[in-house]
Formats: sequence, structure tokens, C-alpha cells
Amino acid sequence: MTYAVSEIRSAGKPRRKRLSHAAIEPWLYLSPAIILLVVVLLVPLVIGISYSFRKFSAFKSEYVGLGQYQAMLSDQVLGQALVNTLWWTVASLFFQFFLGLGLALLLDKSFRGRKVVQALVFLPWAVPSFLSGLTWAWLFNPIIGPLPRWLFALGLKAEPTNVLSDPSTAMWGPIVANIWFGIPFFAITLLAALKSIPSELHEAAAIDGASPWQRFTKVTLPFLAPTIAITVMLRTIWIATFADLIFVMTEGGPAGSTNTVPVYIYVSAFKSLDKGYASAVAVLLLVLLIAYAIALIGIRRTLVRHV
Repeated sequence: MTYAVSEIRSAGKPRRKRLSHAAIEPWLYLSPAIILLVVVLLVPLVIGISYSFRKFSAFKSEYVGLGQYQAMLSDQVLGQALVNTLWWTVASLFFQFFLGLGLALLLDKSFRGRKVVQALVFLPWAVPSFLSGLTWAWLFNPIIGPLPRWLFALGLKAEPTNVLSDPSTAMWGPIVANIWFGIPFFAITLLAALKSIPSELHEAAAIDGASPWQRFTKVTLPFLAPTIAITVMLRTIWIATFADLIFVMTEGGPAGSTNTVPVYIYVSAFKSLDKGYASAVAVLLLVLLIAYAIALIGIRRTLVRHV
């Protein structure tokens, strides 16, 4: 009896050893990626958050605790930047999504010259954002660009002036440029989602007498809903943290009318040389975007359960 028990125990040891190796082995394969993520993402994040508790001057820094965050409560420029960021993000996202969805529905159909249209639709995504900003700034220039004259000819402006120089219209310049730049993202992702919808569902709905609008709302849209939720979340985060186009086209002006939070962070850190305050504002933006992402992920899970 004792021999049998000892034999069972000795057989159990290699089994436990194999299980421990099986549990560790995947982490060994993932270790290079994990180390890279820690070095590239986590370490800069921790350093940036630590900067937000310090006050930097030309030659030294001192710990100020929550002083930088308290200063944000009375910062009117930051308040206006938050409003501008909301306007910039919502307007850009609205037109990008609906125009991208329309192009995806168009490209899902078979027609002559579809490959050429696909290449033209996806072209803006391949253009560097810096070059896109310069190009659109030239287009809005009344001396060398055609857009001011077109707006004047259509009666939308009293004279062919630069849209970017008027505080009441300046934000629309970067928004239009960002719409052109971001449409391909929605077109590509939504087109891939459309291709995954079984054609039998549309055929069955058509046989049952459903109209094209009913097939879109009852068949296509429910299948697209999870993809729409995740793409809207990603694009919102990218737009809200996107400063390239605005800085190239207006540098946050005129009179702060296009000054978004990312632009304000850049100016505070590299022009005002106040890295501590810039880090505090960046942490605020991070918290707002995390809260938004958590809410949208919850909505997406609800949509997935209902599909």
C-alpha cells in the first residue's frame, strides 16, 4: 500500500512540472513584446504622470503636489481648449463616419472602375498629416488657393478672404482637412465588416418583401454595430489627441479659436517650457479619454449580445 502511494506521488510530480511549464511557456514567448510595451508605453506614462506633480524652471524643478491640478481649475485658456477639442472631435467624427459609411456601402457594390475609386478613396490615409496640413492651408489661402474664391462665388462669403484668419470660421479649416484625412479609416473598416455579412440574409429579407432601407436598418446595421462602436472609439481618441493638422494650419490661432488641448499641451511644454503643467493637462486628457473608452466598450458589449 505504501509503495502504491509513493508511486502515485512520484507520477504526480512530473505532471505538476509539465503544468507549470505549460503555464510559463506562453509568457516566455510574449516576453519580448511585454518588455517593449513596458519600455515604450508604461515607463514614459509613469514619468509623465510624475512630472505633473512638479514645477519646472530653467535650471531646477520642485515638488508641488497637486498644485498643477489646482492651477487648471482657474485656467480659462484650458477651459476654452476643452470646448474647442469637443467641437473639433465631434464635427470631424460626424462627417468622417457618415461619409466613410457611404463610401463603404458604395464600394460594397460591383460597378465599373471600382478599383480606381478604391485607390482614390484610400489615398488620403497614405499622405503624411504634416503634408496634408500644408496643402489645405494653401488651399484656404486667398492668394494662391481656389477655395476662398469658390466660397465667394457661392455666396457663402462676402469677399474671398482666408477662412483660417477669422476666429469665427478658423476651426472649420482644420475640421475639413481632418474629414478628408480620416474618411478612409471608416471606409476601410466598415467595408471589411460589410464583406463579412452573409449574403443569404439580404436575399431572405428581399424575398420577404423588405425594402432596401429596411434591409439596411434590420440586417446591415445590426451586424455593423459592434464594428461601428470600436471604430468610433478609436477614431475619437485619435482625433482628440491629434495636434498635427491644427498646429501646421493655425498654430492654435487666431485668438485661440483653434487651440485644442493637444495643441495647448505642446505649447505649454515646448514654447512656455512648463513641462509640469503640460503633463498635468495631458493626464486630464488621458482620464477623460479612458472614461469615454470604458463607456463605449460597455455599449459595444451590449450591441454584441443583441446581434
